[in-house]
Amino acid sequence: MKETPNLKLQTSNPKTRPFLWSLIFGVWSFFVSRLASFRHASHGWWYVLRHERNAWIHAATSIAVFVVGLWVGLDRRDWAIILLTMVAVWMGEFINTALEAVVDLASPQHHPLAKVGKDVGAAAVLIAALAAVLIGLLILGPPLWAKLFE
Repeated sequence: MKETPNLKLQTSNPKTRPFLWSLIFGVWSFFVSRLASFRHASHGWWYVLRHERNAWIHAATSIAVFVVGLWVGLDRRDWAIILLTMVAVWMGEFINTALEAVVDLASPQHHPLAKVGKDVGAAAVLIAALAAVLIGLLILGPPLWAKLFE
C-alpha cells in the first residue's frame, strides 16, 4: 500500500511554517493587537470622563474652541497650534489621572509624598490649561473680536 504524504500545515514550529502562512498570521496578529490597543485606550478615555470632573470642562472647552475656530475661519497654521494645545491639555489630564491611580494603589493611606505626587500632577495640568487659555486668546481673540464687534 502506498503511503500518502503528510500535507497538514504545522503551525506550532515557526521553522516549518510556510512563508505565506507566516506572513498572513503576522499581519492578522498585528491588526488584532492594534484593535486591542485602541480598545484599551478608549477604556482609559471613558474612565477619565467618568471619574474626573475637570475632564468635562476640557471636553466642553475643546468643543467650544473647535466651533469658534470653524466660525471665525482659522487657517491651517492656527488650527495646528490650537489642536496641539488641546492635545497637551488632554494628555496632561490623562497622565495626571494615571498618576493618581498609581499613587492610590501604592499608598492607600495618606502619605505626604503621595500628596506631593498628586499635587505636582495637578499642577502640570493647570499649567497646560492656563497656557491653552493664553494661546486660545492670542489666536481666537482677534478674529472673534472682528466677527462680533466690527
